Amino acid sequence: MEHLSVLTILVLTALNLSTVSIALPVIMGKDISRAAKLAQLSLLSQTIGWMAIISSGFFGGHWLDPALSTVSMAFGSLANCLMFFALCEWLGPRPYPRLLVGLAIAMPIGYVLVFGNYSWRVGYANLLFGMQLLIVARAALFPRGDASLRWRTLIALCYTAFAVANLARGVLGAFFPELYPSFDAPHVVNIVAQITANVALVLTTVAILVAWREEAEAQLREQAFTDNVTGLLNRHGWDDRATALFDQARRHGTPLALILLDLDHFKRINDTQGHEMGDQVLRMTGGVLEENRRSSDVAARIGGEEFALLLPQTDRSAALHVEQRLRLALREEGIQEPHMRVNYSAGLALLQPGDLKLADLMARADAALYQAKAQGRGRLLQAD
Repeated sequence: MEHLSVLTILVLTALNLSTVSIALPVIMGKDISRAAKLAQLSLLSQTIGWMAIISSGFFGGHWLDPALSTVSMAFGSLANCLMFFALCEWLGPRPYPRLLVGLAIAMPIGYVLVFGNYSWRVGYANLLFGMQLLIVARAALFPRGDASLRWRTLIALCYTAFAVANLARGVLGAFFPELYPSFDAPHVVNIVAQITANVALVLTTVAILVAWREEAEAQLREQAFTDNVTGLLNRHGWDDRATALFDQARRHGTPLALILLDLDHFKRINDTQGHEMGDQVLRMTGGVLEENRRSSDVAARIGGEEFALLLPQTDRSAALHVEQRLRLALREEGIQEPHMRVNYSAGLALLQPGDLKLADLMARADAALYQAKAQGRGRLLQAD
């Protein structure tokens, strides 16, 4: 009866994994990130691994037993690597990737070599699995990222619990083989390990779904803030991020510069060369702004051919240097692509005590821009 219970848990784990492996792609759809795809593949690899280890039990003494067991070790290790790299995509670089890959490669090789010695085989496999799982658990939490701590903690707890269960099973098989003669042995440690695997599977799936939803929501927010032609912030994104920098500069009394620039004779480009060429010019201008801004600067397309660049911690001299660099970069682009040659007029405004909100600063920069156009275009004027 106990043996049947363990076998039932094993089969249930495989069925749960199979169901999840099929359901996740259906729930998530096709247009998903690399991270979500890696997470899906991780669960699929786990499914193959569990099915292989269960199937090996039916071929005791046959060559298929070591073959299927080794396949199980390989796919189980692959699943851990895939989950680790999914976390790297979601959270940024994680520590010990080479160690994890090395452990994954060593797993099937060493397993084949020690297969004839039961104690060595069980101890070796579970030790390496435990180490892999702990690396993945650590990756979910450290270094800290901007992602929600809830799903990261859930993954870390699941993988840590599974690692402890594997290490306990390794100790049992390596030093007490009479109590753990096979993978489905009816020992309390083994039963707890199998139950832990089932619970960890369910909770890990929940965590993956939460991570995927969080990523999708972040992408939607980014799309709402991004101009689809230039890739810069749109007016909505500008109002959100520039306002935050403006408030910060006023609060701390730090310098802040705003450059508004408007492409000269842009309507002529659209009328004579078509809107597609106009979009290419906008993309080129957006690329120049993006390449020449500092990470702390905010660049946006706030109108048809009007762009804005907000420069924190920047005085007049530094702002003029930035503008000269932008104009030179745009001129060089025009030399390489003569059919997209374009110039601009610009207005510069520096934060003053009378600027109570971002709109005040923008109004002064806009007035300077209007004067620059009135005086012949192709120049920058500073607001009073």
